[in-house]
Amino acid sequence: MSATRADIEKVVTAFLTRANKMPDDFTSDMPLYADGVGLDSLETAELSAVLEDEFGTDPFTSDEMPQTLRDIEAFYSPVAAEA
Repeated sequence: MSATRADIEKVVTAFLTRANKMPDDFTSDMPLYADGVGLDSLETAELSAVLEDEFGTDPFTSDEMPQTLRDIEAFYSPVAAEA
């Protein structure tokens, strides 16, 4: 399914806000794990479920695990990642 960059960003940032993981300086290139946002494995699974509920599939089941919001955007729409 194709989604706009704004749709994807809205879903991801809403999730990060609910999980108390939304940094003030968040960018689409910030790592989602470790020294970036700091998602753990449970939070990653929750984000995966939220994305699947919203868009019908999730990037965490693809060949490469997304490391950033930009990676998630690219999974849903190559055009969205460049917009």
